Amino acid sequence: MPYRQVRAFSGKGPGADRFSDALRGIAVDGRGSVFAVGDREVKAFDAEGNLRRRWSTDFPGYCVAIKPDDTIFVGGDGRIAMFSSEGQPLDVWVDAERLGLVTAIGYFGDDLLLADATARCIHRYDKQRRWLNDIGNRNNTQGFLIPNGYLDFAVDAAGIVQVCNPAAHRVERYTLDGTKLGQFGRFGGRRPEDFPGCCNPTNLTLSREGHVVVTEKAGPRLKVYDADGRLLEVVGPEPFDQNCKNMDVAVDGGGRVFVADTVRLSILVFAPTGEPGAGRGENELADLPGAARP
Repeated sequence: MPYRQVRAFSGKGPGADRFSDALRGIAVDGRGSVFAVGDREVKAFDAEGNLRRRWSTDFPGYCVAIKPDDTIFVGGDGRIAMFSSEGQPLDVWVDAERLGLVTAIGYFGDDLLLADATARCIHRYDKQRRWLNDIGNRNNTQGFLIPNGYLDFAVDAAGIVQVCNPAAHRVERYTLDGTKLGQFGRFGGRRPEDFPGCCNPTNLTLSREGHVVVTEKAGPRLKVYDADGRLLEVVGPEPFDQNCKNMDVAVDGGGRVFVADTVRLSILVFAPTGEPGAGRGENELADLPGAARP
């Protein structure tokens, strides 16, 4: 399933649709709107990359997620903030006893799951915000190995939690109660399906078809695997700034993949295509609709 780059938007700069210092997290809602967090702000874009609204947060956001009821969650250091779809503040939740740096947020039914990069595990809470259990710390390392300081995961339609374990060079699968089900991936630099460097993959999401979509650093790449861990496609490193790391990734209902370039502070969009080849190089980026220049 080849992909080609179809758009890039936002970027580094002073404009209302730009970020000046950081772009850390992105998410896509059921209507294809894109939400991005950075610079103590949330910016909402339409599917074509046009800014629709923006609002500030009281703390630096590291991740953003949208519940089916359109509530928007932003995670940061020791807390999560909740907003309406129009950006109105709803609540701030702090778990001083347990919660460290929140770098990913997920849901399944009434359960809320928070990736804690400080504790190196995923905390699971019920709808009353009562802690239920942790995921990923019942091992001899007492948590995931994340030298990059980010922990990322996604939950599939069956409630299976899929998590990046970067220094172990794999994606791991868990039940909601923390039972490990399996994994795929191994260290290597020769086979494209392997994960190179000190610590890859760094970020992860799931498509509607159950494909596992990950990003890597050094050099930055986008990879798509099927549900059994077989590699389907590799994009990069050409579309991304070579110093990118912790590139958050999201997928919309049509299978388009959104990747946060954490150096240029832009959002790159890749669409599946039946044509051979995947992705466009940097020299073609300026010709793309809505392209953000470095």
